[in-house]
Amino acid sequence: MNQASPQQQSKMNLLLTLDHRFDRTPDGAVWTQTTFAHSFYQRYLAVFDHVRVIARIREVESVPSHWKRADGEGVAFAAVPYYVGPWQYLLVAEKVKEAIKNAFTPGDAVILRVSSQIASHLHSLLCRYDYPYAVEVIGDPYDVFAPGAVKNPLRPFFRWWFPRQLQTQCMKACAAAYVTESALQKRYPPAKKAFSTNYSSVELPDEAFVSVPRLPRENQIQFTIITVGTMDQLYKAPDVLIDAVAVCLKLGLNLELVLVGDGQHRPELEARAAKLGIKECVYFCGELPAGDAVRAELDRADLFVLPSHQEGLPRAMIEAMARGLPCIGSTVGGFPELLPDEDMVVPGNVLVLADKICEVIEDPKRMAQMSARNLQKARNYREQLLQSRRNNLYQYLREKTENWMQVEGRSCLYKSQGSKVKSQESRAISY
Repeated sequence: MNQASPQQQSKMNLLLTLDHRFDRTPDGAVWTQTTFAHSFYQRYLAVFDHVRVIARIREVESVPSHWKRADGEGVAFAAVPYYVGPWQYLLVAEKVKEAIKNAFTPGDAVILRVSSQIASHLHSLLCRYDYPYAVEVIGDPYDVFAPGAVKNPLRPFFRWWFPRQLQTQCMKACAAAYVTESALQKRYPPAKKAFSTNYSSVELPDEAFVSVPRLPRENQIQFTIITVGTMDQLYKAPDVLIDAVAVCLKLGLNLELVLVGDGQHRPELEARAAKLGIKECVYFCGELPAGDAVRAELDRADLFVLPSHQEGLPRAMIEAMARGLPCIGSTVGGFPELLPDEDMVVPGNVLVLADKICEVIEDPKRMAQMSARNLQKARNYREQLLQSRRNNLYQYLREKTENWMQVEGRSCLYKSQGSKVKSQESRAISY
């Protein structure tokens, strides 16, 4: 752990944990394929002087030309060993803990984006000093490890353990932000005296919105369904959607399904479509750059479907709503805050989902009404509206961190580490 110098304490830097994987090229540049590019961190730089991100980083020789730079002016990365999944994590767990410990500098504000294994390790370190921190709650581990969402023999234990861990992290935070208006707050409440707010992680600039909703299209013959989400796990239930589309095709609907996203389960999903005899109607686009490329696919589709086993507040759906797409979601997480009951289904039920798809597609007037409603709802998530809430939380955290350093910081750290802290005075991180 590094001790901040007196010169640095006049500024306020932010240490941020991300449960995302990045690549780093030999020139030191950090890259991402889709989300969490450099523009993402501007929300934090509105209040903090510099952002340092703790995340998994893989060393590579090069990245595809369409990848986006993640580091840059005001943004740097603290790398932890690269791993995918619990078994790889076990092999590098001690090195991960050490990297996180070295990244923490007393005097920096800390935001934990949870739930995340990296965030959990840093949380344990912060609790030693009763150090103030904020959480941004973006998902629900109870639903992440629901039956059908994850194939792991330890799934029942994970479903018991990680929600309890997140409850503790939220209760001990001085500030908490949730991507939902109420759903995650009920399961993971903040402390009574904590600053609490809600805002989505979605990035919706003006160009993300269409100007008018879609009109009814009578006598339309073929329909395109689209879904967007990772295939590293089956949280988004693409397997359930493929099965449901197969049922709809057997019932006589003329459909094609477009899946945007990639991951380790893609081969088995492709094999699933082939086994069902619908391979020619299912298109795997792979990962697409966030922004125009994804919007172009959304604009070519007629219906967005995301039958997730778990969600915080689904960014992909909000982006689809901003394009005026009718949407079907599941009843978990923040979906009820976006969609009316008649546009949702219980997760994991193929026949119920197929019935809902048929019900919507066979009613052009209803699809037009869904389009208008969704576009209006998406406007509540415009960037300028969300940033005001973010700034309020960030400013509160900044003040709490400054107060801790002034009142408790020095004495607490010296008591905890004795002469070790003194020897680290000269080892401050250079921003």
